Amino acid sequence: MQFNTMLKACLLVAAPLVSASVAAAQPAPPTAEQKAAAVAAWKSNWPAPVQPAASDPNKAYFPDPGHVPFILPQDIPWTGTPGKEQQFKMVGDPSKPGPYVLLLKWWPGNFSRPHFHGMPRFITVISGTWWVSTSNHFDPDKTYPFGPGTISQDVIDTVHWDGAKAGGDPVVLEIVGEGPVPNVNVDEDGKPTGKVNF
Repeated sequence: MQFNTMLKACLLVAAPLVSASVAAAQPAPPTAEQKAAAVAAWKSNWPAPVQPAASDPNKAYFPDPGHVPFILPQDIPWTGTPGKEQQFKMVGDPSKPGPYVLLLKWWPGNFSRPHFHGMPRFITVISGTWWVSTSNHFDPDKTYPFGPGTISQDVIDTVHWDGAKAGGDPVVLEIVGEGPVPNVNVDEDGKPTGKVNF
């Protein structure tokens, strides 16, 4: 009985402290300025909203782009070299400070060279087969396939390289990270070559 009484007393004392601690840990709702900055961050990279085609049988249900902005696959404004490597910066920019979300398209027969990053990156294979290696030696025949839906991470300062094999389909990746995060190319001994790119 005495133990139960002590337990109740402890709970009566601790309950307000726990409640105050939980309340203090709750994040404040975003301010109007924070909301405006978040909208500006993604809008700067996105094209103007599309409209449904007159012949679209579902046009009556077309989402309001002010509520759900979207880009159809054929309308993604890729930058870079068609047939080699292309990018679409959904949010942010990996060459600048801050978070970013990037779509990267490797065309068949194109690979990065062995490199590392100074910040972690998180990758999801959207489509195609992504061929990956963690060797300092570049040989596309010695890569491992990651199919659609695979998630991966580029661990800080660890060598890797990747791309799409000749004869296959393009691979599209979603890459998420915190910039700036350059590619630091390495030689076959894993030492930086001095070549850095984004």
